[in-house]
Amino acid sequence: MSVRSTTLDNGMVVLTDDMPHLESASLGVWVKAGARSERRAEHGVSHLLEHMAFKGTKSRTALQIAEAIENVGGDLNAATSIEHTGYFARVLKDDVVLAADILADILQNSQFDENELEREQQVIVQEIGAARDNPDDHVFDLFQAAAFPEQPIGRTILGTVDSVRDFSADTIRKYMNRNYVGDHMVLAAAGNIDHDGLVEVAQQRFAELKPNGAPAPQRAEYRGGEERLVSEHEQAHIVIGFEGRAYNSDGFYAAQVLASILGGGMSSRLFQEVREKRGLCYSVYSFHWAFADSGVFGVAAATGEDEVGDLVPVVLDELKRATETITDEEVIRVRNQIRAGLLMSLESPSARAGQLARQQILWGRPIPMAETVERIGRITAKRVQEVAEQIFTAGTPTLAGIGPIGNLVDAGAIGDMLKR
Repeated sequence: MSVRSTTLDNGMVVLTDDMPHLESASLGVWVKAGARSERRAEHGVSHLLEHMAFKGTKSRTALQIAEAIENVGGDLNAATSIEHTGYFARVLKDDVVLAADILADILQNSQFDENELEREQQVIVQEIGAARDNPDDHVFDLFQAAAFPEQPIGRTILGTVDSVRDFSADTIRKYMNRNYVGDHMVLAAAGNIDHDGLVEVAQQRFAELKPNGAPAPQRAEYRGGEERLVSEHEQAHIVIGFEGRAYNSDGFYAAQVLASILGGGMSSRLFQEVREKRGLCYSVYSFHWAFADSGVFGVAAATGEDEVGDLVPVVLDELKRATETITDEEVIRVRNQIRAGLLMSLESPSARAGQLARQQILWGRPIPMAETVERIGRITAKRVQEVAEQIFTAGTPTLAGIGPIGNLVDAGAIGDMLKR
């Protein structure tokens, strides 16, 4: 496989990974703009734009967009995250030009018809309601808000019912014109793809794209704290977290390894201690979310009301143990897991295209697989212990809980217990 990169005159980067043995290709446009790019009055507009992009352009109705891709057996989709938004397609190799044309059309010529907007606003209001009804999802919204209070990065991706209903077509256009610019956009493709041909198509279809001018998002400031929502759910859903590491920080890979050792699978420390040995919950895992300038490290669990008081001390004991007892065997196992996951992702053109785009946005270039494997291979048990010590003892913890959480300690007590 061969990765090629070309930067167009408007700043857009075109990346391809040719897999000539395949009959299909996955391609998409990823934009370096997401929920944290929104101003206060725009809360949720990134996600609404993702929906509205498929609702009609100057030359295609919403139905014609759907028919154009489905007539050739392909599919279109999109996703919004805190820092990025992606619009992508998968088609047979002979239909790459069609897919690229559709993507260029929806990202430059969408009409944002008022009737379509009103319907889609109602759809997203229902989506917000569904998320709130699901404590597994909603607890993470509370967690992010507690970790980064009063900041765009701490707000929910979906927005609120009031904010979504207040948006006009002009709100969407202004947000899009400000953020959807050439040097913030990557066209990435993987599969049976001709790089030079895709570059030619991109030069033609994105010729009018504004080259630059998108403002930098507000810098993230992790503060910590807590958010609670007492409810009548059967289970208490809890997330305990700390400031993590940014993508470009020295401790990023060590934090990723730490998250896997603590709660990355059935052999992880938390799963074995909390569930297998003590039976305190059905689900427990740890995670590390990195952002451009910050990050969060957390542990999520769901347990019964009577077990809440016992669960948290056991989790914290495991976190403290990680600052002193990480072994070379654990690190080697996780390094092998990460390496296997990376290599397996090369077999999926959709995963590979997304991987290339994110690397370009985060690091300014596609990262060779050998380089990533080598970086992970340098992680030692000692380094993981050092990062664990830094994460778990510095700053204010973040705590979020939903359900019968009357026995849940507060964030201050968690900090005290970790420092004993």
